[in-house]
Amino acid sequence: MNESPNSLTSRREFLKNTGRFAAASALAGVVLPHVHAAESNSIDVALIGCGGRGSGAASDALDTKGGPISLAAMADVFEHKLDGSYKGLKKQYGDLVDVPPDKKFIGFDGYKKAMDRLKPGDIAILATPPAFRWVHFKYAIEKGLNVFMEKPVAVDAPTGRRMIELGEEAKKKNLKVGVGLMVRHCRGRQKLYEKLKMGAIGQIIALRAYRMHPPVGSAFTDWSMKKDLSELMFQISRFHSFLWLSGGLFSDFYIHQIDECCWMKDSWPVKCQAVGGRHYRGDNIDQNFDAYQVEYTFADGSRFYMYGRTMLGAMDLFQSVAHGASGCATISLGGHHLGKAGRIFTGQEIKPDHQLWAAFPEANAPDPYKMEWQDLLDAIRNDKPYNEVERGAMASMITSMGRFAAHTAQEVTWEDFKNNNHEFAPDVDKLTLDSDAPLKAAGDHKYPVPEPGIKKDREY
Repeated sequence: MNESPNSLTSRREFLKNTGRFAAASALAGVVLPHVHAAESNSIDVALIGCGGRGSGAASDALDTKGGPISLAAMADVFEHKLDGSYKGLKKQYGDLVDVPPDKKFIGFDGYKKAMDRLKPGDIAILATPPAFRWVHFKYAIEKGLNVFMEKPVAVDAPTGRRMIELGEEAKKKNLKVGVGLMVRHCRGRQKLYEKLKMGAIGQIIALRAYRMHPPVGSAFTDWSMKKDLSELMFQISRFHSFLWLSGGLFSDFYIHQIDECCWMKDSWPVKCQAVGGRHYRGDNIDQNFDAYQVEYTFADGSRFYMYGRTMLGAMDLFQSVAHGASGCATISLGGHHLGKAGRIFTGQEIKPDHQLWAAFPEANAPDPYKMEWQDLLDAIRNDKPYNEVERGAMASMITSMGRFAAHTAQEVTWEDFKNNNHEFAPDVDKLTLDSDAPLKAAGDHKYPVPEPGIKKDREY
């Protein structure tokens, strides 16, 4: 896939028991010789961020076969999250989880202490809220570690550009880096992509995607949830509610469908415009809209429509569809697992009697969360080029561009957005457990929210 609209300027299966690892070097820019991670050819993993996603990624890593692997260190800012993750993983994987108390670290510097327990060629899982992604990735590169990082990898343009630069540094050290946009590793969607490239539905003229369901994660928050937490720790505990931490529910949840649709189109949009709003808010103090609609435009003039809604009582719909001159194709249908997606139809309606092709029978579709780990570990063990950072950063920024358009009510071009210098939390690398939050509530315990048409050059 092309990595930019015009050119960018400017969870989870081990493979073979043989392979090589990239080692760290003190000399930046030097391509390193390949060395084994250890005489036993074992891989240790450090889990940075022990919430649901981090625990899921660690589980997928430990599920892989083909070589010794163990969870060797853990870090989080919340002790209860680390303890809960450890207990669950230990119960399921036994001796593969080797994290005694002196390998468990609490605090904003815990990521360093956990990575310090690894050897060059091991893997750091970066699964904290994405605001911290560039900070942790930078240290992993310094330590010569391979990385699996969750998406999004950035929440604004400055951090997106920074991640791309760090990705290039990782390449120079021959480090392998996976990004948790697992649909790219879905075998069925890979088959669908090849079919569409061969013209199975003709030229793609439109795409549409829907993610509509009740509130999820920590996307909706009221002040009573703060309890005895500091404002900073309260926000981190409810990170989907705050743009500086996660890019909000738009970036965190909609990125998968935005990425998969751009993949099938084989292009990134050059501009977008959007609408969105807040309804029935009650005591909620988060920064999210309840509904979004973004119209992305590609260089050839074709459109991609992204619809998002998180409201109780409204119709649920999860779907991504590509429309071509001679037919249509389902990219997602009902969820991220392949299921009934990866199918091609005559005409423009999804009807069983119009189906021409299916990637897999529903029950036989490989799990994309497993496949992304299989592909990463194959690259590590067999020293294949593997670096998904630029693509992950592009998907993150294109998603943020749509969110920015909705929150400002302006048409936004890629050229303008990628050069935007508004960084939500420029000093995130300096935070400690005693720090003030980058975002402050007003006296009525309300946080600033987007004001479309009033604030036109920033989101709050």
